Order: sequence, then C-alpha cells, then structure tokens
Amino acid sequence: MRNRLEELVRRYERHVIAPWSKTLPGAQRVVFVVYPEDLERTLRARIGEFRQVTEAAERGWRRTDATRWFAEWLADDEYRKEWFADPDLLAPKLEEEFPRFAADRLAGALADSDETGGGGLARGASLFRVLRVSNLIRNVEPEIRGRLVVFFPGTKDGTNYRLLNARDGWNYLAQAITLHDGS
Repeated sequence: MRNRLEELVRRYERHVIAPWSKTLPGAQRVVFVVYPEDLERTLRARIGEFRQVTEAAERGWRRTDATRWFAEWLADDEYRKEWFADPDLLAPKLEEEFPRFAADRLAGALADSDETGGGGLARGASLFRVLRVSNLIRNVEPEIRGRLVVFFPGTKDGTNYRLLNARDGWNYLAQAITLHDGS
C-alpha cells in the first residue's frame, strides 16, 4: 500500500494531467491539496514531488512560501517596537494592511504564469490566526490565469474547509484533492 503522501501526489497528478479549461473564472482555478496536519513536515520536505508531476504534465510551476510573510511585514514597520509592547494596537493595521501585503506577495508569484501554469502556495498554515486563507484567495482571484495550488493542512467536508481543524471553516468551491475516496 502506498504511503499517504505518495497517494496524495498520485491524486494531484491525475488532476494536473487532465485538460484545463481556459475560460474558468479565478475562483474556479484554485486547487486545494488537503492533507492531515500530521503530514505537514513530510509534505514540506517532499513538495518537490508535486513540482515534478506538474512539470512532467508540461504545466508551469511557481511556488511561494507564506512562512515569513507576517514577520517580514512586521519587520518593515517603523512602529514594530510599539506593536510588541502593546499588540492590541496592531489589530486595525493587521486587518487593513497585512491582507494587502500578503495578496501582493501571492499575486507577484502568479504574475508571470499563463493559463497552462500556475503557482503553489505552501505553508499557508503559517498565516493561521493572522489572515484567513479564504480572504487571501479572494483577493488574488483576478490574478489567477492558470491554477493556484494551495497546500492546505486541514480538512474538507463537502465545500467547507477547516485550516488546522479550526472551528471556523469556510465554504469554497475550489477543486479539492484529498486522501478521502471520491476526490
């Protein structure tokens, strides 16, 4: 029997080799690779396997990693010391400015793709409790020309996604690749 990550790569490969419609709106060009949280470290170490099957299918691949986005955004702020002294003061700025920063980062990764390629958002879980992945995706939908592959440690039930099994999931109509039957 295959291990779980190999099975996830195989299911992703089935998706990436299938023909892609060029007329779908951005929201329908998103692919969630949903996996159990305990696979996060393994997936990080072996994410190159997803790239290999993508490129073997003659699709473009551009990976962006969200791990450091919040730290980089905060480090560039002239008032960062004040935010550390009183984090509650950061809330309004976090709600308005950080989503734009993150969307700009992701849009930049998608900028040079065409309808045959795409980008992969890795380590989106690092945004947990800072920015909702659903909002980030909505903010970049117009920029998605190929596909946006979101590596998603969590669960999917119907059209409801839960990052890290948080209580507040959201409905999204993206294509999902999971380890469950029927995906």
